[in-house]
Amino acid sequence: MRGRTIGRLVLAAAYAFAGIAHLSRPAGFLAITPHWVPMPELVVALTGVAELAGAIGLMIPRLRSAAGMGLALYALCVWPANINHAINDIPLGGAHLSWWYHGPRLALQPVIIWWALWASGVTDWPFRRR
Repeated sequence: MRGRTIGRLVLAAAYAFAGIAHLSRPAGFLAITPHWVPMPELVVALTGVAELAGAIGLMIPRLRSAAGMGLALYALCVWPANINHAINDIPLGGAHLSWWYHGPRLALQPVIIWWALWASGVTDWPFRRR
């Protein structure tokens, strides 16, 4: 199995898991949603649906590119929630997460964006085909 295929499978599994979590246990996601987001319950539910749709789309060749671009945009759009979580030290399940969690999480968001584009075949960078 090639690297891109493995990357796509892992990313699809991660997004499917996250989508199910958004729909079945929204409380933590609602807690970190910035106050300026309208209708946060609906937004969290829709993000779960978007994650599931993206995960499925990654597995369907004719939808793969669109799913990758959608998941990349999704990861960009939810970054403010991750920033809000870190800056305001919002506890999840009573636990405050340290900057040992938040720092890498925030720094890796661009990697997640790239991963969606690479795994879906939208970009080959930095692994250009010859």
